[in-house]
Amino acid sequence: MDSNTARLTDRSMRPNSITFIGGGNMAASLIGGLIADGFDPTRIFVSDPDKEQLSQLAARYRIHAAADNQSAVEAAEVVVLAVKPQVLEAVARDLAEALQASRPLVISIAAGVREAALLDWIGEGIALVRSMPNTPAMIQAGATGLHASAGVNDAQRNQAESILRAVGLTRWVEDEAQIDAVTALSGSGPAYFFLVMEAMEAAAVELGLDSESARLLTLQTALGAARMAIESRDAPATLRQKVTSPGGTTEKALGILEEGGLRDLFKDALLGAKTRSEELSKILAKT
Repeated sequence: MDSNTARLTDRSMRPNSITFIGGGNMAASLIGGLIADGFDPTRIFVSDPDKEQLSQLAARYRIHAAADNQSAVEAAEVVVLAVKPQVLEAVARDLAEALQASRPLVISIAAGVREAALLDWIGEGIALVRSMPNTPAMIQAGATGLHASAGVNDAQRNQAESILRAVGLTRWVEDEAQIDAVTALSGSGPAYFFLVMEAMEAAAVELGLDSESARLLTLQTALGAARMAIESRDAPATLRQKVTSPGGTTEKALGILEEGGLRDLFKDALLGAKTRSEELSKILAKT
């Protein structure tokens, strides 16, 4: 289902209160996005062991700094688990009793931790949504994959979507295993584009451009191409064809890229990332 056209995600779908367990960059991005989109900061609670970071978040966004994780989730309608995957088990087990008592919707943004492991740690019967955001969420330009466990109802799906859409686009997947493909595509994807920009910039310098011009022209070209792809009804293949004149410079360059196996390289790269995501999920489930 297309989460951006077929589901209700207006402000009426938002929860009354949200608690973030963990106050790192992604949590701060979600909080900033929610507030920028009109969510009442007095209904947002955050808990984090780094008291200085917690204090800075509270001062910046006028949200509530909770004394500890348990008190933070007591009255929350939604709890966002925003801690590192390596410490999530300990945090989740410590929260299990409080979560079983309050029964909120739980959203995990921890990469690689499967729903079965999470439900084992926090206990069965909790409505759980697993999400895979990416780093552009920090500038409200993210792309997030979502999967709902069996205990999540339609209203809770809409609540989860309304939160993650505050920092960009969202897409639901019906099979949790597809989150590994999302990780390979959009989770790791920004780095692929950074590498392409890095390579183009370096090549432009070798062709004689000064470094500043090479960087700015590369970045603006990437931005312009992305905006055209987003705003046009044409597929990327059609857009590519429209700017490729027969016998011209673009055709020559694209021919070299095709001969070099660019498509197969990207296919192998995404497959490798997906396989690694699957491996890491198994490792995290055993720790």
